[in-house]
Amino acid sequence: MKLQNKLNEAVGNLILFYVKLHNYHWFVKGNQFYRLHNLFEQMYDEITETYDVIAERMLMLNMKPVATLKDSLAVATLKEATGNETTKEMIQQVLNDYKQLDASFKELLVLAEEANDDVTQDIMTSNRAVFQKHIWMLNALLK
Repeated sequence: MKLQNKLNEAVGNLILFYVKLHNYHWFVKGNQFYRLHNLFEQMYDEITETYDVIAERMLMLNMKPVATLKDSLAVATLKEATGNETTKEMIQQVLNDYKQLDASFKELLVLAEEANDDVTQDIMTSNRAVFQKHIWMLNALLK
């Protein structure tokens, strides 16, 4: 049950993050517009695939993933975009969200190991590699 709850939290966070990245994609401004507009689009496309894989994995394990915005917001630990972020704040928030997702997926990795679920472990590990690459690149962008 703990694994199911944590997987649902992950799905909820990823759905929220998808919406946030879309928001930033639309509303980013300034001299980095073109670069960040494209980056945020790449990120939300990637996140869509990630939450789909996790939700389908839950279904394979006879678990029920959250599937509505209301239910996603109820279990998510990430915060929604305010719509008032500056470009630098957008970058910082995306960085913070990737860090939070990475830590959450690390916890999921442990829970999957305890459940002897090597497939879910693999999903968490491969996604953490992607998250950590984004963390590295966003940190460099802010320097």
